[in-house]
Amino acid sequence: MRQKNFQAHFTGKIFVYNSLSKRTNKMELTFGILLFCIAAFFVAGFIDSIAGGAGFVTAPSLLLVGMPPHMALGTGKLATSIGSLVALWTFWRGGLILMKIVPIGILSSMIGASLGAYCALQIASATMGKVIVVMLPLGILFTILTGGFKLDEGELPKKFFWTKVTLIGLLIGFYEGFFGPGAGTFFLIALHVFLRMGMVQASGTAKAFNIAANFAAFCTFATGDCVSYQVAIPCAIASMIGNRVGAYYAIKIGGKFVRNILYVVLAVLMVSLVYRFFIAS
Repeated sequence: MRQKNFQAHFTGKIFVYNSLSKRTNKMELTFGILLFCIAAFFVAGFIDSIAGGAGFVTAPSLLLVGMPPHMALGTGKLATSIGSLVALWTFWRGGLILMKIVPIGILSSMIGASLGAYCALQIASATMGKVIVVMLPLGILFTILTGGFKLDEGELPKKFFWTKVTLIGLLIGFYEGFFGPGAGTFFLIALHVFLRMGMVQASGTAKAFNIAANFAAFCTFATGDCVSYQVAIPCAIASMIGNRVGAYYAIKIGGKFVRNILYVVLAVLMVSLVYRFFIAS
């Protein structure tokens, strides 16, 4: 049964999360672990601003320190949605968001994400941890296979235009709510392929969809008391700083180099998580 009704208490140097569900679970977060989470979200924000894929770092990092799967998802949604506001503001100032589709895109993304998060909350905590570990490499593989897929920019399609916008929001929003990592890239690819948007404008518009989906998923997880605000808020600040620093160094470092580092980090995290959820359990 999934953990719910977590209450947080600050006692000296330890945050303790007590589950009031039938399965009693306790999680202790020392300042050292909290600093690890903050560092992970800074790195995730840095990587996301250059090459995307923040969720591939944040979700396994929170699981690795012992946070229950549902709480890891809910906490990550809040922190990343706040952290991504920096990138969204940058795109908006540069006029790189297709504003006419944003209202429908945001609404459909939020509906899809809410449904996805609701479905995730129905899965037992131990099972959800294994689901996340299995879905991570699949999400990474799909991102790699589609990352270099580019079409020529064209005119926005007239046939089924709003249907396509709505389906993009609903389907990828559902994925964002249920799991999440890679959703920003999937939004970008869908807008580029199905609406023929340029890559830069698709990237900016995808941010709006993605933040809306993240926020809706966070609200759904919050109804099940599956959000740690004591972790989410400092991690959100770290993510914003990471996004800002990453944007500054993007040209000097390059997205390909950062992605290669991301895959190495993920390989280490995956080995640790496989041991935790499939071998040690």
